[in-house]
Amino acid sequence: MKKVLILTAGFGDGHNTAARNVADALELISDDVKVETLDLFQSSLGLLNDVLKKAYLGLARYAPSVWSGIYSMIDNPSFDRVLSVGNLKTALEQAITEGCPDCVISTYPVYAHLMQEIYRDHSERPFRFITVITDSISVNSAWFRAPSDVYCVPNEETAEVLRRHGVAAAKIKAFGFPVNPLFAEMEGQPSPSDDFVKPCKLLYIINTGKKKAGKAMDRLLEIPDVELTITVGRDAELKEKLAKRTEKYDERVKVLGWTNQMPRLMASHHLVITKAGGATVQEAIAGRCPMILNQVIPGQEDGNARLVEQLDVGEVAEKNRDVAQAVTKAFAKDGKIWRQWKKNLTRLAKPDASLRIAELALAECDHEDSRRKKPKLFQTDRPAITAPAVVRTSSDARMLLCDFHIHTNYSDGKLTVPEVIDFYGKRGFDCICITDHLGDPRRLIGKLSKLLSLTLGPEQLQEYFDVIERERRRALRKYGMLVMTGIEFNKDGYTKKTSAHLLGIDLKAPINPALDLPETIAEIHAQEGLAVASHPHIMKSEWGKNTLFLWENQDVFAPLIDAWEIANRNNIFTPVGLKRLAFLANSDFHKPKHIYSWKTLLHCEKSPEAIKDCIRRNEHVAITLYRDLETTQALHRPDAEVVVQFDTALGNRREFPQIGAFAEQLRQETV
Repeated sequence: MKKVLILTAGFGDGHNTAARNVADALELISDDVKVETLDLFQSSLGLLNDVLKKAYLGLARYAPSVWSGIYSMIDNPSFDRVLSVGNLKTALEQAITEGCPDCVISTYPVYAHLMQEIYRDHSERPFRFITVITDSISVNSAWFRAPSDVYCVPNEETAEVLRRHGVAAAKIKAFGFPVNPLFAEMEGQPSPSDDFVKPCKLLYIINTGKKKAGKAMDRLLEIPDVELTITVGRDAELKEKLAKRTEKYDERVKVLGWTNQMPRLMASHHLVITKAGGATVQEAIAGRCPMILNQVIPGQEDGNARLVEQLDVGEVAEKNRDVAQAVTKAFAKDGKIWRQWKKNLTRLAKPDASLRIAELALAECDHEDSRRKKPKLFQTDRPAITAPAVVRTSSDARMLLCDFHIHTNYSDGKLTVPEVIDFYGKRGFDCICITDHLGDPRRLIGKLSKLLSLTLGPEQLQEYFDVIERERRRALRKYGMLVMTGIEFNKDGYTKKTSAHLLGIDLKAPINPALDLPETIAEIHAQEGLAVASHPHIMKSEWGKNTLFLWENQDVFAPLIDAWEIANRNNIFTPVGLKRLAFLANSDFHKPKHIYSWKTLLHCEKSPEAIKDCIRRNEHVAITLYRDLETTQALHRPDAEVVVQFDTALGNRREFPQIGAFAEQLRQETV
């Protein structure tokens, strides 16, 4: 098994984007690689890192001239002493010691300097070191003042900068910026934006200048034969404001919140309007989408702006009036200028950059440097830090640990879909179902939740299914974990007795959220999915609105519903057990601490159909409180108490030891 460590930092959008895409590419092309991505600034500096990030964002957006001066200072070799921060150096030493990587990839320049300090008295590194430079043309010398074995750069223009500063040509690989591997998958597929046909489709990415976004949008819509797609990230207030402002334009405008389908958006639009961020500019190049840059942060983004103009693939226009004029000019005379930009992009695009960097990293793992014995500096008797273990019953290896109620940031969760996959996969789960909220658009609460980005929007549904499907394949390959697509249908009324939440588990396609509950259940069953009553009884240990409609109308819904949640987070709904209804236990996961909650154990084959059949029949189903390795070890302490779990396979109560005081402490923490 080859080991690759990727180092990143949360300053700017390019570093994390590059790290994430290389990691995805490595896992996509190889089943024989273990990839770990670390932001050592976050883990070692803590609150100071958050302060630094906010300071960077504030200076970059509101005091660009000040940031330009700081950027120039970093470009000075005398700044190297500042880069060797003690905590960061120690954190990097520990990461290398515990991970024993064959190859280390850095997407942030500080790490090369820290590496140089660590090995100052040791000439041989026991791994290969690759620096992925995310800047273009105006490359800060901090990127190459400290040595790397290989430098991966976005383009030939940047490669020439390194060569002029003495970097050996053999060490430079102009593979392109590591964009999402989806760009490579889409290569060669026909797109409406390949030809100049009206209406012209504009993609407006709003990440800065939010106060002027409305006026900018108005000017763009004054241009005839233009359709506009706007992305606002997770700014719910701005999304609501722009949605109201664009009502009069009917189908000409679409306002999107957060999305990870940027590759498809780039490929399907004629022109993108955005700031000169490293990741966005490079994604536009990979997607062959001409661009108008409406903001350039001095220093680090100057190179991106110069690149766009030198390559003749777009224009810089920082004022709203200038942006509209640039769009008009590009589309004039049957799109003469736009056609030239598009032609140049077709020649320059490198959508497979992340795959090529991944292939390079795998090859570097076989280099003789990676097979060297670790220097004494890194010999240690400390036990390696491992992911929390899941304890299974030794008598039956087919006992499956499952969680069928999980939210991501597609609704009101904190983690992205890939982050959820890794979070559960590293903890040894056998099967999970992602069930983001989908509100009923006929109800006021559903409308408000959508505007506040607390639920899925109808325009996100297909993307949501596509993303989970892609992550499902990765989860199975990397962790052997089954992932199902689900939805939590929110039918919220003004009272608890008129409110219902229903889980649709293992869905194959979107379902209309405006259907009544019996119709929704019928649609779930038509897709061979499960209909599960979510937190159907009174919740006592969690703050939240009770949803009792399904429970109050059991005579109607008990014959239709496949299972009822007998436990949700830290709640136990005893009446569900007393009614002898089929049951499940779930986290209702929204953020990492919710992992410490009730889960379902199933005794069946590890396949979606076997799992669903086991739940429908309600045989060999048990519930358990999930705890991590520390808790499991505490089970054997002499002051352990008894906790009751229900097992329908045995038809009676099973007793398992659990630590009293320690369990109560964890329970209080999760509450």
